[in-house]
Amino acid sequence: MSLINWKVRPTRMLAATTAAALCLFAFAPAPASAATTITLIGTGQASANEWPIYIAKRKGYFDELGIKLDMVAASSTASAVQQIAAGSGHIASGGLTDPMRAIDQGAKVALLRVHAQVPPYTLWAKPGIKSFDDLRGKIVIVGGAKDITRIYFDRMVRPNNLKKGEYDLVYAGTTAARYAALQAGAADAAILLPPVSFRAEAAGFSLVGRLSDYVKDLPFTGYSTNTAWAKANKPTAVAFLKAYQRAVDWFYKPENRQEAIDILIAETKLAQADAEKTYDYLQGITIFSPKGLVTPDAIATLVKAMADEGDLAGSADPSRFIDPEIARYVVEAQ
Repeated sequence: MSLINWKVRPTRMLAATTAAALCLFAFAPAPASAATTITLIGTGQASANEWPIYIAKRKGYFDELGIKLDMVAASSTASAVQQIAAGSGHIASGGLTDPMRAIDQGAKVALLRVHAQVPPYTLWAKPGIKSFDDLRGKIVIVGGAKDITRIYFDRMVRPNNLKKGEYDLVYAGTTAARYAALQAGAADAAILLPPVSFRAEAAGFSLVGRLSDYVKDLPFTGYSTNTAWAKANKPTAVAFLKAYQRAVDWFYKPENRQEAIDILIAETKLAQADAEKTYDYLQGITIFSPKGLVTPDAIATLVKAMADEGDLAGSADPSRFIDPEIARYVVEAQ
């Protein structure tokens, strides 16, 4: 059964007689149906990660395609994926590792689109720590033992000859919590996202490394969907992707910079300076995938990294994480 609730505005016939009513009805426009509701389950508070979604809403792209977006916040990406797997929502937004774990465990979930193709994390440390060499014997805080930030941190330290065991890892699930630990002295270094990373810079902490300099083949976030819903409601799913694609294209046009910043501020309540820095930084690393194709090549390195961490029960064949029918939706939306 479809999870979409269709609503139709009733036709009203204003007539004094049956003949007049029939005449009016013959020439009246067909009644318009209400927009189709899609429940999008995101993670945590409003952030720049959902910038194209905010653009599509504010610019009316969803409205033009007959979609009403119902945005719901979950406590984590894992929770968001669990909800769409159970049919409590249609699309989940967040880190790609969580829907891939769900697929690995047999959940009826499919990857819909790659969203952030480059992770915007940076590694900040106490002022006296200037390089990866200085992290030996220090405490570094990342998101979790199996969190994507742990994989990202590993990718930064390997080419800098910093080995496991030469530093201690502690964990906190949000950027705000990790920055608080850095400020309090409970950690010597922390992996952070904008705009918190800008606050770390302003506070005098040292920039040790930008993840975008080390990671080009590990997509950060994406959209996943309930498999049964997506297949039963293909036109709706494709319409969502079309509106999203239009927003990404709009975001990358330099002439839209100020309006894009205004939209982010309206949705997230960020300070003007933070919003401007966030825009410039995300533009600079081409954060949002221009096409978002879900292919084995696109996720191969991520699958291997998860397998290397012992995070998969099944094989590390990336094709098994892709539903070919649903993966084509993003192609049709271009």
